[in-house]
Amino acid sequence: MRLGINLGYWGLGNDADNIAVAQEADRLGFAACWAAEAYGSDAATVLAYVAAKTERIDVGSAIFQIPARTPTMTAMTAATLDTLSGGRFRLGLGVSGPQVSEGWYGVKFDKPLARTREYVEIVRKAMSRERVVHEGANWTLPLPGGPGKALKLTIHPVRERIPLYIAAIGPKNLELTGEIADGWLGIFFAPEQAELSLGPVRAGREKAGLTLDGFDVAPNVPIAVAASDSEADLAAAADIFRHYTALYVGGMGSKEQNFYNRIACRMGYEAAADEVQKLYLSGDKTGAAAAIPQQLIDSTTLVGTRARIADRLRAYADAGVTTVNLAPGGFSLDERILALRTAAEAVELAGLA
Repeated sequence: MRLGINLGYWGLGNDADNIAVAQEADRLGFAACWAAEAYGSDAATVLAYVAAKTERIDVGSAIFQIPARTPTMTAMTAATLDTLSGGRFRLGLGVSGPQVSEGWYGVKFDKPLARTREYVEIVRKAMSRERVVHEGANWTLPLPGGPGKALKLTIHPVRERIPLYIAAIGPKNLELTGEIADGWLGIFFAPEQAELSLGPVRAGREKAGLTLDGFDVAPNVPIAVAASDSEADLAAAADIFRHYTALYVGGMGSKEQNFYNRIACRMGYEAAADEVQKLYLSGDKTGAAAAIPQQLIDSTTLVGTRARIADRLRAYADAGVTTVNLAPGGFSLDERILALRTAAEAVELAGLA
């Protein structure tokens, strides 16, 4: 099993710490360092900076938002980052959500599966340095009847094939990910319920005549080190992620369209998910956090001592996870570095190195 680190969003006051975290992950031999974007910092600029400050670790977008860029622009950015990093770039893509797509980018959030398939097809074609010719529902290249002509990327990425990941949540999007991507970026993944996600991914692989061999199952997993594995200490560590979980389950999207709320429902937390959403959307964020079931947090995070985290990592590996992308809890640099080191030691302890 490989470990990654997800820095999340840039510009939240801990930027210097983020570089220190990335450099420690690099020193520890982590496989990848990911950066996110929504409607604040963009991921591409952050990844260029992180690549310049590290030596071996891959840098990846988790994610580049599909409505934010044309597919050929994404191919250009991916090729440039791969060149600047010496062949260390991983391209993660996602459709974002209706509020960001329509409110921030002015792009209608419709037919996300067809849009993703078409987008990936163009990106792949451009990154392989073919002349880009495409006729689809969303993009036509070159535009007909005008001066445009079919062009090809003028620079050469370091690698012949840049790894392409998709952040997917719903069953149909998960199946598409298995069919057309090299890896999956997951969230709220519980090893005990792995088939909720990996079943559709596997179906997509089979549709493409492939298996999960070589496919990177790479969920984002929050981590917090506890003083002991007592009930009280585990609860305290889990509490670090209450507001984070409530934000996604309760407030990430509208009442009618919240993909993360649907995950919680599919996991069997329908009543709790409904209550959390009602509280969050009414403005009671503290109440929403308190309503998050302890088991939901515990099953989708790594909390505890090194030994307990090692046991949980074995469960992730047994479930088919190939890369665990850590999101360390806590606000201090020391807490985040401790989480990285503990996870690296836990991988050794679990015999997964």
